[in-house]
Amino acid sequence: MLKGGLVSLKAAISSLKPTERKAAEFIAEHPEEVVNSSVQRVAMLAEVSEATIIRLCRSLNFKGFQELKLRIAADLSENSDQTDSYHEIQIDGPISDLVTSISHNNMRSIQDTLTVLSEEELEKAIDAMSGAKKIAIFGVGASAVIAMDLKQKLTRINYWCETGLGLDEQTTLAANMDERDVAFGISYSGQTLDVIDSLSLAKENGAKTISLTRFGSNPVAGVAEINLFTSSLENSIRSGAMASRIAQLNVIDILYVGIARKDHERHVRALEKTRKAVRNKK
Repeated sequence: MLKGGLVSLKAAISSLKPTERKAAEFIAEHPEEVVNSSVQRVAMLAEVSEATIIRLCRSLNFKGFQELKLRIAADLSENSDQTDSYHEIQIDGPISDLVTSISHNNMRSIQDTLTVLSEEELEKAIDAMSGAKKIAIFGVGASAVIAMDLKQKLTRINYWCETGLGLDEQTTLAANMDERDVAFGISYSGQTLDVIDSLSLAKENGAKTISLTRFGSNPVAGVAEINLFTSSLENSIRSGAMASRIAQLNVIDILYVGIARKDHERHVRALEKTRKAVRNKK
């Protein structure tokens, strides 16, 4: 059964337009009532237009209000508040609480991401990267760690892959890209100006563009032709957005295996060659 309606709502709220945000906040606060109401009644209770409800559903990548209701109903049937289940990390508790809270939040972030990650967009990203002559990955700060992880994986199976971890590196790579290449921009917030500028330049030069950001409308996703989303409703101020990083790494693993299985035998041979080369240097 479809689920993830409440996760999608809360993840996207900060990026929605004011009237859509008002509708989303009402739905998130009154899920049981929404499931048993028509679009007309929800619009009246939320004090917005019916058109706003429909636009909200589209902003969440749902086919319509009925799909939103089905997803929320599935969430409620699990008898647990999926959207508020992240643990607050206590700085003065026992180590057992720390282990439990961080591990729980990481798992919750991956589970939430599964509700907003489009299989269709994943397939597009895998196909584009599998056929690329060159792949450039852009990421700044914490996203640079994600970028380097993907580069290491792709290099192991003999893909020409470079990382741009600052504006100079990114724009240099983007300036030399063409229609045979792929530019991959990583920014959890979707607001990183260096990544926006570099993806835009790569796109102008004909490269296929892919983004990995938090769920919702944002400038990085707006530049890219293929959008991959993650979701994490953790308290990022207290936790340093740790769980969101785990969710991003999980998507990177999915992409890597998806690419590797395209030509499994060739990629296994490449992995074995690199494994032997590294082993012989030790």
